[in-house]
Amino acid sequence: MAKIESYKWFEYPIRVQPHHTDYGGVVWHGTYITWLESARVECLRAAGVPFDQVVSLGYDLPVVALEVRYRQPLTLGMQAIVKTRLAPVKGVRLNWLYEVVSIDADEDAHEDANEEMRLCLSAQATLVAVNLRDRKITRPLPAPVNQIIRQLSDYFNQSD
Repeated sequence: MAKIESYKWFEYPIRVQPHHTDYGGVVWHGTYITWLESARVECLRAAGVPFDQVVSLGYDLPVVALEVRYRQPLTLGMQAIVKTRLAPVKGVRLNWLYEVVSIDADEDAHEDANEEMRLCLSAQATLVAVNLRDRKITRPLPAPVNQIIRQLSDYFNQSD
């Protein structure tokens, strides 16, 4: 999972609620997947492409591969940010990169602790464009999906 520092990330804030955790108050591993999906859908919306627009164009973008690395636990009441961005597109695969970072101060961390200590999860999801009529992967990417990719690229490359 490549970490791309030079590009803008979409940020989706979350607070750990009771229904996100296991019996021990630690975020259940499957909850993170829901957060990744929510961040991706909201990122599309922020870039001007609500997901229902993708569907109305006759396409779906299912996840075909998911790689997750759990690094540090989040617990009940903590605040975090789910960061996501679309990696450069090659072929028909759309690779979304993710990081979940805690924004709560770590009372046990030293003053000189580096930012990496706050990284709770890193992930990559691979999506493909599927035609809703026949549920087959579209090869090559159709013009409407390429337009969505251009909009996302513009969104991520704009300066703050």
